Amino acid sequence: MSAAAALSPRPPPPPPPPLPTAAGEPDDSLHSLLASLSTPSALRLLPAPLLAFSRLRRLLPPAAAATHLLHRPIACLLQHHRADLRVGLQLHALSLSLGLSRSALLLPRLLSFYSHHPSLLPSASSLAAGATCPQPYNVLISAFLGHGLPRHALAAYRGMTDDGVLPDAFTYPSVLRACAEAGDLALGRAVHDRAADTGMDGHLFFRNALVGMYAKCGDLVAARRVFDGMNERDVVSWNSIISGYAASGQWREAVELFRRMQAEGAEVNSVTWNTVAGGYIQMRDYRAAVGLIRDMVRGGASVDFVTLVIGSNACSRAGWLRLGKEIHGMAVRMQCDGIESVANAVITMYARCKDMERALMLFRMLRCPGLVTWNTMIAGFALSDDAEEASRLFREMVCSDVQPNYVTVVTYLALCARVANLQHGRELHAHIIKHGFRGYRLLWNSLIDMYSKSGRLLVAQNVFDTMDDRDMISYTSMIAGYGMQGKGRVALQIFNKMIDSGIIPDEIIMVTVLSACSHSGLVREGEELFDKMVHLYGIKPQMEHYSCMVDLYARAGLLEKAEEILNQTPFPATSTMWAALVGACHERGNIIIGERSARRLLEMRTENAGHYVLIANMYAAAGCWNELATVRKLMRDLGVTKAPGLAWADLGNGFTPFLVGDRSNPLAPEIYEVLDELSEQMRSVNNSSDLDILSMEELIE
Repeated sequence: MSAAAALSPRPPPPPPPPLPTAAGEPDDSLHSLLASLSTPSALRLLPAPLLAFSRLRRLLPPAAAATHLLHRPIACLLQHHRADLRVGLQLHALSLSLGLSRSALLLPRLLSFYSHHPSLLPSASSLAAGATCPQPYNVLISAFLGHGLPRHALAAYRGMTDDGVLPDAFTYPSVLRACAEAGDLALGRAVHDRAADTGMDGHLFFRNALVGMYAKCGDLVAARRVFDGMNERDVVSWNSIISGYAASGQWREAVELFRRMQAEGAEVNSVTWNTVAGGYIQMRDYRAAVGLIRDMVRGGASVDFVTLVIGSNACSRAGWLRLGKEIHGMAVRMQCDGIESVANAVITMYARCKDMERALMLFRMLRCPGLVTWNTMIAGFALSDDAEEASRLFREMVCSDVQPNYVTVVTYLALCARVANLQHGRELHAHIIKHGFRGYRLLWNSLIDMYSKSGRLLVAQNVFDTMDDRDMISYTSMIAGYGMQGKGRVALQIFNKMIDSGIIPDEIIMVTVLSACSHSGLVREGEELFDKMVHLYGIKPQMEHYSCMVDLYARAGLLEKAEEILNQTPFPATSTMWAALVGACHERGNIIIGERSARRLLEMRTENAGHYVLIANMYAAAGCWNELATVRKLMRDLGVTKAPGLAWADLGNGFTPFLVGDRSNPLAPEIYEVLDELSEQMRSVNNSSDLDILSMEELIE
């Protein structure tokens, strides 16, 4: 059978035989009932189709010839009552008793009824077995695909071919779609070859399905070959190949095809627009993504909720608050602002644009926020480093019977680590243990990071020791924690333990371990690690590694070596690196190297006020008053001012910020009482012999 023949409309069925009656004359009421029950459109107008069918059966004589008149009424009733399990089973039983269940008209309708109910899918497979035409199998394959069971659909296709039933032009597109969803490229190629052998591979529907199958299975070469060989293409053809390139991350090829599609005047629907706009976001070309959405609106293209999500994401990543508000307004006008994905995208946009007030307002307007929405809000406060609001929202989330998942906990834990909020971190640790997040390594790595940054190295070490699936991040967090506390030798022991476990270091952990050596004055060990990094681990030194070596030498007083690295580094030295050397020269009293370093630092016109203060202090300590005056004049000319020192105090009811010398804070008496206690403890260290106690204002600054 050719594809054209298979797709051509079927001839109308022969007219039913004359209706037999007791007197041999046709009955008008019988004619009317039969006509109403034999056409789906007419049957839907009947107030009680089942009662009408019962009346029809009573009017028909019990002769065998009359049973065939029930063919079409049963088929129409099966279609009309497909969702009613009891009625469908009764109609199937009736067709069995009348010997009509295997007819070409009823069998597809019965299969459609059984396939509508997931629990009856095995019965549908049994019913299709033994069919002699492809239509029942086509219904079954489509049903399995509709229920997300591509493997079952392929099994039905194999059963069809095993029974010797020849597929038609409707079979192959569904089977190719099943191959695509199941990722069965080998079977997809076999189906392609078989369709080509039977001459059914030339139809547009088949070729579209073929492009989609090859693209989803990752064979973009074959997909492009089929696409380029098509004499006729529609929007599905273009979307299939563009989506294939997009799914494989080849965004530039996808964009080029989109431009070619526009140049050829092909129809472009919302799927195409959204795919390409999403591609621009993946390429970090947010301006192009928003420009494409603007072209959609101006060109009258259909804008859907996916478009709004993409536009909001572009604005949130680029920090375009005003444009994000316009997209939010469009969502309100389209009445899409209540869709969870749109609401999440808009809330994220406001949060990343530092407008948490509007983000919280939108969140409060939602009737029943889902888990993703809660996570979005907590992540927003985490971006603002607002640990107190994040904590309050986390507790509110738990009380509202929304169970936090590992994404919630990781987001909150990362915030606790950044602001060294040990109290909330401990609460999260208890939550993790209570709710059994044992298999999420990322959570335990975050716990190690939080405890390490909070100075609780023993607890961090205990968490680390209980892990049985440590990775490089686990070791990096522990090494960083010990390095910050000046315990470089312990950090080196953990690094060597990691090497012994078979983990190959990367450039990040090398920065961490070199920094640990720097904070502990381990010059020889740091030099050996730098040499191993280059010659043993094959890692090309980056600016961060050179910066660690400069800091290592500067802290150890090897100022000449530090200056030598700065002058010989293959990268332009940063202002931070020169500032480290200036600070070391100030501490060691080396005004010669310090002056050269200060000159290089001043040439950079850095905006960091601390760098100018560092240079000024060095000149003041050396008595170079002319140079000191020059630095202060340069600061005035550049408009550089030293920001007052800011700190956070936790007095038992949350963190409170306060500035140096600030007595206007309502909690100032309590804050300064705590500072006085700390100052007294500092005075008692070594009887103040080696400690220069500053005033409270200087201590805060």
